[in-house]
Amino acid sequence: MIRTFIAVELDPGFIEKIRELQDRFSGFDLKFVDPELVHITLKFLGNVDESKIPSLSAALDSITCEPFETKIGRLGVFPKPSNPRVLWLGATGNFWALHENVENLLEPFKFEKDDREFTAHATLARIKFLKKDKKNAFINTVKELKDIEIGTMWVNKVALKKSTLTPEGPIYETLHTVYMD
Repeated sequence: MIRTFIAVELDPGFIEKIRELQDRFSGFDLKFVDPELVHITLKFLGNVDESKIPSLSAALDSITCEPFETKIGRLGVFPKPSNPRVLWLGATGNFWALHENVENLLEPFKFEKDDREFTAHATLARIKFLKKDKKNAFINTVKELKDIEIGTMWVNKVALKKSTLTPEGPIYETLHTVYMD
């Protein structure tokens, strides 16, 4: 069994801007995502039998969503500012249609459909616990940076990724890439 997900990778040109943005939160006890690994998850599949990877890849090859431009920016938290657990960057564009396309193509594999409405975002950090005296400063930093713009990019490919969890953080490997046209 391998841990897998389907994602849109961010433009490598954004890495330094993401690193600088994360540095603005260095005074808080956050678990940052390596800027080189920041991506937009379309669907987390969980543990999948390795023998299913070729048929999953073939299904994803049928993606019909047209390529589109996205603007990466806007900073926010999930689930809500009073109880932040995830610090994220937003993404505009046709992600909802791409997500629906992927969900429909995966239907024969019986993966559970996402129960929350899909929100295109790139996770920057996870927040286990914010001390009371730090919470207001954290929320104010998020508010101050909420309209940040990282840049625009063309979404024209989707990757099926393997995630290996290690004590130093996850290691991602691309198992299959689908080029949208």
